[in-house]
Amino acid sequence: MKKAIYFMILSTFSFTAMNLLVKYLQGFSAYQLVFFRSIGTLFFTMPFLLYHKIPILGNQRKLLILRGLVGVTSMGLFFMSVEYLKIGSAVSLRYLSPIFATLLAVLFLKEKVKNIQWLFFLIAFSGVLIIKGFDTDIDSFGLLLIILSALFSGLVYVLINKIGSGDHPVVIVNYFMWIATILGGVLSVFQWVKTPQGMEWVLLLSLGIFGYFGQLFMTKAFQSQATNKIVSFKYMEVIFTMIAGVFIFGDSYPLLSILGTFMVITGLVLNVLYKSK
Repeated sequence: MKKAIYFMILSTFSFTAMNLLVKYLQGFSAYQLVFFRSIGTLFFTMPFLLYHKIPILGNQRKLLILRGLVGVTSMGLFFMSVEYLKIGSAVSLRYLSPIFATLLAVLFLKEKVKNIQWLFFLIAFSGVLIIKGFDTDIDSFGLLLIILSALFSGLVYVLINKIGSGDHPVVIVNYFMWIATILGGVLSVFQWVKTPQGMEWVLLLSLGIFGYFGQLFMTKAFQSQATNKIVSFKYMEVIFTMIAGVFIFGDSYPLLSILGTFMVITGLVLNVLYKSK
């Protein structure tokens, strides 16, 4: 259990660092951030696949390409939303994706949702309404972007479920990163806001490094312990990001907005715990 918690804390710190860098680098276009975040991760996924002699093209290529396209859409929308929202709010609202994943699984995978799960979803969405209603800094367009990001992220979960064990996890990530690198690179040509200078190159490539290790440590945590025992630690990312945003970017959150964030996390954790049980 201690090992699993250790890995999950490392994962949340990695994702928090990536979130803060996204906010700090918002002077660049979202397409540039997508490009550098993706190419930074390719430095790890490609050598891994080549070293272990895992077929890079995978087996379910249509699904892999679709997962990549949906994933890059979610990522791009998240990066865009950060320009309009406080980073803590953006991260907490993006965590609605498991709810969208469940709803989409009902439509496409014919999964069943218990009545009590609808209660958990209601708690989470009520939290969103409270955040929007009592935080005057919540921009409506930014809120729309992050909700759409969560929706596409939920679709990613459904596609990964559909892919199943037919392809290696790193193959799935590698497809995602290649598609994001290509699309981000092409779109950046048309919206190259500014050219990185000095340490900005390192910071941009660090997006991919922190993203990769965040995913790696989270996977190791879930492999080390039952999901229902450590899943709540995953949402520390929201708390870490909000606290760091206050000190680094001067963000402030009304008390009721914090209550809304707590309701979102509570609804999500209860749903995951119920499904695990």
